[in-house]
Amino acid sequence: MFTILRNADRGEFTVEEKMKDKMLSAFMKHHYRHFNSAALIDAAEGYCTFLQNGGKMMVTLAGAMSTAELGLSFAEMIRRDLVHAVSCTGANLEEDLFNLVAHDHYLRIPHYRDLTPEDEVKLLDQHFNRVTDTCIPEAEAVRRLEDHMLKVWQDADRAGERYLPHEFFYQVIRSGVLEPFHQIDPKDSWLVAACEKNLPIIVPGWEDSTLGNIYASHCLRGHIKNVSTVRSGIEYMMMLADWYQAESPQTPIGFFQIGGGIAGDFPICVVPMLIQDMELADTRLWAYFCQISDSTTSYGSYSGAVPNEKITWGKLAVDTPRFIIESDATIVAPLIFTYVMETLQES
Repeated sequence: MFTILRNADRGEFTVEEKMKDKMLSAFMKHHYRHFNSAALIDAAEGYCTFLQNGGKMMVTLAGAMSTAELGLSFAEMIRRDLVHAVSCTGANLEEDLFNLVAHDHYLRIPHYRDLTPEDEVKLLDQHFNRVTDTCIPEAEAVRRLEDHMLKVWQDADRAGERYLPHEFFYQVIRSGVLEPFHQIDPKDSWLVAACEKNLPIIVPGWEDSTLGNIYASHCLRGHIKNVSTVRSGIEYMMMLADWYQAESPQTPIGFFQIGGGIAGDFPICVVPMLIQDMELADTRLWAYFCQISDSTTSYGSYSGAVPNEKITWGKLAVDTPRFIIESDATIVAPLIFTYVMETLQES
């Protein structure tokens, strides 16, 4: 606890001033001076400068960021209008809600590296699906959400309506049916925050997710008549193209990529598609780029490609601020988000 002696003549500090000295961003500025830690500071400072100059930021989520509970920091970034669009895998979309309604039933296994194949079978028999050190409970998470998703899918199917995957998630959240099952503060759900802001979300390859598989099973069993009730990835690219054309003439758009894979590769391609395939030569390139990746640097894989390679594909310009932080995103992303929030709160 702080002990405050209020005496302006003697220059005593207020509580707020003392707390300011304890902010995480001040710690990071002092200690993070070299190598990946310096790249982290550069990227965070670049994020702040970009927004201060009127830019808007797309954040892409690969890996299992939702199961890693990135919402603890990411949701607040969204609420503060420091994120303006999201691209994520279908797994990250659904796993944020899994955590929202089943958090108390998750199982953490700190020594997961020591598990034998037989141990894994025991987890399977208990209906736990393991993601590194965290097991998602099938009954409380997957099946609970399935019932509510099936209803909105079938309602749309009967009405002859079609929606993108994230729009169905927004319908379920806005209906309030999940509220009795909340096991975390909904303020820590990034998807709830995105829904409140009606944030555009791009979900390439949604079919490659648990609920995507479940949707296919209901189509096969005849519970859903029109397979295209859930709109496709091509339609996501068309939606993204419309959004980018509407926003980028007014403000530069930045690209903050967590991990690699389709969550990043799909949306970043909208710019060369507009320029090269739509022949819209005046389209702005992405105006900021950062990737957090623990992939070995390599020109043979997208996840390990350094940002310069994207210049040859018409995604980034020679003078685009670009950063790569080679580290664990579960450590780095919350640090950057906190740094950005603290810095912009001051300004």
